[in-house]
Amino acid sequence: MSEGIVWLVGAGPGDPELISVKGLRLIQSADAIVYDRLVDKRLLRHARAAAELTDVGKIPGRRINRQEDINSLLVALGQAGKRVVRLKGGDPFVFGRGGEEAEALADAGVRFEVVPGITSAIAAPAYAGIPLTHRRLASSFSVITGSEDPTKPNTAVNWEALAKSGGTLVVLMGQSNLSAIARALLSYGRAPQTPVALVQWGTEPYQRTLVGTLADIADKAAAAGIGAPAVTIVGDVARLRDTIGWFDDKPLFGKRALVTRTRTQASALSDMLTQRGAQAVELPTIEIQPLDEYDQLDRALMSARRYDWLVFSSANAVDVVFGRLDALGLDSRALHGLKIAAIGTATARRLRTHGISADFIPASFVGEAAVEELGAYDMGGKRVLLPQAEIARDAIRRGLAALGASVDAIAVYRTVTPQDTTDRLMSVLADGIDIATFTSSSTVSNLMALLDGNTDALKDATIACIGPITAARAVELGLKVDIMASEYTIAGLVEAVESHFQQEVAK
Repeated sequence: MSEGIVWLVGAGPGDPELISVKGLRLIQSADAIVYDRLVDKRLLRHARAAAELTDVGKIPGRRINRQEDINSLLVALGQAGKRVVRLKGGDPFVFGRGGEEAEALADAGVRFEVVPGITSAIAAPAYAGIPLTHRRLASSFSVITGSEDPTKPNTAVNWEALAKSGGTLVVLMGQSNLSAIARALLSYGRAPQTPVALVQWGTEPYQRTLVGTLADIADKAAAAGIGAPAVTIVGDVARLRDTIGWFDDKPLFGKRALVTRTRTQASALSDMLTQRGAQAVELPTIEIQPLDEYDQLDRALMSARRYDWLVFSSANAVDVVFGRLDALGLDSRALHGLKIAAIGTATARRLRTHGISADFIPASFVGEAAVEELGAYDMGGKRVLLPQAEIARDAIRRGLAALGASVDAIAVYRTVTPQDTTDRLMSVLADGIDIATFTSSSTVSNLMALLDGNTDALKDATIACIGPITAARAVELGLKVDIMASEYTIAGLVEAVESHFQQEVAK
């Protein structure tokens, strides 16, 4: 049996892009990942399919997942020869009990390493536009646990010394004791007008920031409903938020955007929306499934040189075709002599991963317009192979036939509605969405089927469609389309959404 190892990895404060390069590499190669409640679950997408994932998150007020049990689990996994990532929010050694876990592993003789992470004590203020030190305002900062009531006898935190230090104070896990902490600092001499900021869910798209003073911050927090997890920043540096706040100035900040693409394709759209400040909520309404047999496609590929053109209308079709070539013991040389068309930039990019540059990429990615552009190639008498979805629009096949081409349209995959989507959809809608994005007519049809045609469920959402075909389907099903991309790509859709909300703000 190989020797096991446990890496205590800091996942950062929330934003999954803040994890270290080393931490991400370890997630990608781990046999087992043991993660906390506040770790952003998007990081788990990078885990191997065979990795064992265990949620040991502690929920305040509940006695589950005791630290002793977590320690025992890590020891057991390490002793079983596993490569284990213990994924902890923030930094493992900053109020993360990583030291206790390291002690347990050392006592058991299990090899371990520590991969530091960005603590919320630094990241949450930074995302709120609050530097913890500043040449004119603060030359030091202290990080304090606020989970202990400062009024109890023999408190472990020297609040008197902190109040008189003059530096910035950063309090973690102190939301339930906020009033008592403020009173303690005031009683030891901090001025009532000392600026205080609270940052809830720091670095996440739903981050909230509240600014007040020591005298009123507890009342303001209660009125605003600011709860855990939150970071409290006490000191003059909190005044700088109004000047250098940046994160919540993003064009889509605070918007919940529904992403209905397939699971394998959703991340590109989600990432672009998140970069603009939105909270992307992935609810795939279509799933790509293989067919039961590929006899027709295999025969076509075995004699591919009898065709003049191979037309790909989706990246999914590219994946299937090259998968079948591999299964047949062939490669891209089997397509020698064919002209290859890619309807869409994503399709063209997928072809390039197989070493092929498309001979033809239309300016418009709508089937009818693409066929019109292909007409410039004199398609009369040409033989065309068109791999496509089992249920697909017939525009390309009919258009090419009208140009005189002989078209073999072959189904190479099917699209279905993923299982267990309805319950998840109801939960998403209950939390509310601001934007519903649709990247194909199938995503519209499937979502409305899940809703039994009830358009009221989306009446408060801004409807954004990637192009005219998708928009037409949405209108046909009773939706009011607010946004349609002028460039029918994912990037074009996101640009159109951003422009729409910027115009709304300008009104």
